[in-house]
Amino acid sequence: MNIEKIYNEKELTITVDSQIDTVTAPDFENEINDEIGKFDSLILDFENLEYISSAGLRVLIATQKKLQPEGIPFKIINTPDTIKEILTVSGLDNILNIK
Repeated sequence: MNIEKIYNEKELTITVDSQIDTVTAPDFENEINDEIGKFDSLILDFENLEYISSAGLRVLIATQKKLQPEGIPFKIINTPDTIKEILTVSGLDNILNIK
């Protein structure tokens, strides 16, 4: 898993490639948590993400729960069909802002 963080003023885009699984999910979560408080909008770009496990889904839910009370917009963009299917089957497409 490779992670790239790009700020556009106070909007943070995190690009993730390869996979988010049991091994990489803690690093992914730490990368997000390290930036909390520094941005007023979060975008996760999944264009090159090939797989996400239940551990990765947990990170998405935890992130949503942290940002929602603060009113910080959080969306997922460029989601490949295979990842969209996982998000849909898990019901997260009804909870997360997926583009």
